[in-house]
Amino acid sequence: MLAELHLSDVLAAAVEDVDVIVEDDIALDEVLQALAVFVASILLAVVVRRLLVRAFDRDASRHVGLVAGRFLGLVVVAVGIVYALGILGVQIGPLVGALGVGGIAVAFAAQDMLQNLIAGVMLQIRRPLRVGDQIASGDFEGVVADVNLRTTVLQSYDGLIVYLPNAEVLKNPIINYTRTPLNRTSLTVGLAYDTDLARAREVLLAACAAADGVAETPPPEVWVEEFGDSSINLAVRYWHAADIASRWRVRSEVAISVKSALDRAGMTIPFPQRVIWSGEQE
Repeated sequence: MLAELHLSDVLAAAVEDVDVIVEDDIALDEVLQALAVFVASILLAVVVRRLLVRAFDRDASRHVGLVAGRFLGLVVVAVGIVYALGILGVQIGPLVGALGVGGIAVAFAAQDMLQNLIAGVMLQIRRPLRVGDQIASGDFEGVVADVNLRTTVLQSYDGLIVYLPNAEVLKNPIINYTRTPLNRTSLTVGLAYDTDLARAREVLLAACAAADGVAETPPPEVWVEEFGDSSINLAVRYWHAADIASRWRVRSEVAISVKSALDRAGMTIPFPQRVIWSGEQE
């Protein structure tokens, strides 16, 4: 009996809230006016967005106007919805209060959206990346396809489309391969322990410099890196164009040139090997 009374009280309170939200019966002309206001707000949002794009995005690589236009467009539409509801006699205050827990959930969701929105604006102002740049952020690499209100869109080198939240992009280090003309790569080459290291450095330097795509300035370098288990390892360091495609292409050219030069010089790249000693001497 008590449960039935409690349910009746809740239903009665809900009906009262609805009565407060909608004051009077809605007339047809009010519906048409509200609809006209809503449509007008959408059209105004489109106009505002296009004006901001034309005003700020004269540089094809800049998208401040696009991001700001999307945000202000949403604000215009939101204001239009509120005004249209006012025409229909709907009170926004009681409506928000009636949402209860649902309103709290929307607030938390809006908080995440706001963080990504602010991060998106900061990315456009600071411009650490542009559409078309090759970047790495976190565990992802690719070409920037778009920066919108919520995400930075990357097209990975495997052909995948990756959507990165703007807040995460701004929080993590950003490596922009396009902003710098040259990048350095190191290739480790292992040689047998009986190799003449001075002669090996000369051979490797000449082979690296002759590879297609290796920059002349700064010049290539070859240094003895470590004494490994089966070989003496030398680091071949060279500069090349910074884009990812050039990195892999030039690395392959250097490896082919180095292997051919070592073969001609009679120098051996050893297989992994172990020396077993039993403790007995002859």
